[in-house]
Amino acid sequence: MTDNVQLIKRCQKKSKKAFDELFRTYSSLIYGICLRYTKDQHEAQDLLQECFIRILNKIDTYNFKGSFDGWIKRLTVNHAINYLKTKRHFMPEDISCYEIENLQINTDIISDMNAHDIVNMINKLPLGYKTIFNLHVIEGYKHTEIAEMLEISDITSRTQFKKAREALIKMIINSNK
Repeated sequence: MTDNVQLIKRCQKKSKKAFDELFRTYSSLIYGICLRYTKDQHEAQDLLQECFIRILNKIDTYNFKGSFDGWIKRLTVNHAINYLKTKRHFMPEDISCYEIENLQINTDIISDMNAHDIVNMINKLPLGYKTIFNLHVIEGYKHTEIAEMLEISDITSRTQFKKAREALIKMIINSNK
C-alpha cells in the first residue's frame, strides 16, 4: 500500500512518470470495467482513455480515505454510465409488453462453465440489460441506486435485470443442448 500512496502523491504533484505508472498499473482494471458497459473493444478503448483522463483530473480530490481501487472503480463506472447516457446507447426497453417467465436452471451447468463463457454471454445481452446486470451483479448497486444513476424507474431497473437473467438462463440452456 505504501507504494500506492507514494504513486498517488506523485500523481497529485503532476509527475508524468507517475501518470504513466498509474496507467500501467490500473489500465487493465479500468478497461475491464469499460468493456462491461460498451458495445465492443474499440468503444471500450475510447472510454478507457476518457476515464483515465477523468481520473487524472480528479486525483487531487482523492483523500486517502478508503480504497484507491474502489475510488477508481466508482469514477470509472460513473463515467461509463454518463457516456452511455450522452451517446444515447442506453435505452431501456419498454417493459409493458413483456410477460415475466419463471425459468429454472440446473446449477451444475453453471458450475461447469468457465468465466470466459459467462462474460461472453453477458456481452451478448442488449445494452440496457447488460448495463443493469453489471451495475447490480458486478458493481453491487441496489436497484434504487441504478434507477437514479440511469434516470429510470426502480421498476424498470428490476424488470431489465430480471429480463437479463432470463436471457442469460436461456443462453446457458441453449449452449448445453
